[in-house]
Amino acid sequence: MPALRYLFAACAFGLLATACTSAGSDGDYTPKPKGYNRIDLPPHAYQQLAPGHPYTFQYSRYAKVLRDSSYLAQPHWINVYYPQLKANVQITYADMKGNRQLTNRLLEDARKLTSKHEIKATAIDERIIKTPSGQRVAVFELQGEVPSQFQFYTTDSTRHFFRGALYFRTATANDSLAPVIDYVKKDIVQLLNTLKYR
Repeated sequence: MPALRYLFAACAFGLLATACTSAGSDGDYTPKPKGYNRIDLPPHAYQQLAPGHPYTFQYSRYAKVLRDSSYLAQPHWINVYYPQLKANVQITYADMKGNRQLTNRLLEDARKLTSKHEIKATAIDERIIKTPSGQRVAVFELQGEVPSQFQFYTTDSTRHFFRGALYFRTATANDSLAPVIDYVKKDIVQLLNTLKYR
């Protein structure tokens, strides 16, 4: 009986010794880095917006153009929606008809809508880009856990006022969405570079 106990104790000790050293070939443990879900993004491809609006532009072949269904929506407000990415570019448009007061109000509203994100934004980068057609576009890139990561507006100061904002219909953190945000931003730049008024 004591020999059986001795054999059992020796086997248990042997198992513990090999279990402790089997974590790695050299016995060291290295934690895995934090990972994110892989998101496969298609190559960029574009199509022309269908007639029916006072503006036209090229948008992604992987997106759908939907009418804005909110109660505030005006006739030429649309959404460029990416079903697979759960991304939405909200487009609003106003015909200012030469009304300088309306232009000033729309400019102020655009800045207010961007500044509402200051509470959660770690940074708001503003810059002006010039499109091939000579239009100047104010672009705002927002960092941090904000609901809208990219916003823009452009106007000819007399008639057309065109504004947009990128949103995601998902609770995924923005650092995980970074590749998708960059992907859609390139599509927005294409949209702005091809924007023309009818």
